[in-house]
Formats: sequence, structure tokens, C-alpha cells
Amino acid sequence: MSGQSASKAAQAPRAAHAPIRLALSVEEACAALGVSWDFWREHIEPDVRVVRRGRRKLIAVAELERWLDRNAEAIR
Repeated sequence: MSGQSASKAAQAPRAAHAPIRLALSVEEACAALGVSWDFWREHIEPDVRVVRRGRRKLIAVAELERWLDRNAEAIR
């Protein structure tokens, strides 16, 4: 990085903190849980509530957390 580029980078305003996400798309929910779309459709989607607006589906982060709690097994 040249001296001029470094000084511009140092002067650039920092981005504001990203807002906390309350809901995720199905693709994002799959990524967050580490599962495939097929696994989502078969094992998770029947058990969670979704918000539908047009073709878009949103899953509340709290709903994913509830699903995890309901399906967790105790470590023995």
C-alpha cells in the first residue's frame, strides 16, 4: 500500500455496527445451522414457523433457537 493509500484508509470513516438480525432467509438459516437445504426441508421446516411475504420466507432467529432447544439431547 502506498503512503497516500494508507492515509486515505486511515481517514475513511468506520462503518456503523451492523444491526442485529432478527430473521434469516432459508439459505441463511441452513448456513447458520450447518445443514443442507434437503435436510432443512425434511427435518426442520415442518417444525418451525416461517414468515411468508410473497415468495420470500423468513425464519426468526428465536424460532431457530427454540428448534435447537427442543431437539437437543443431553450429553451422557
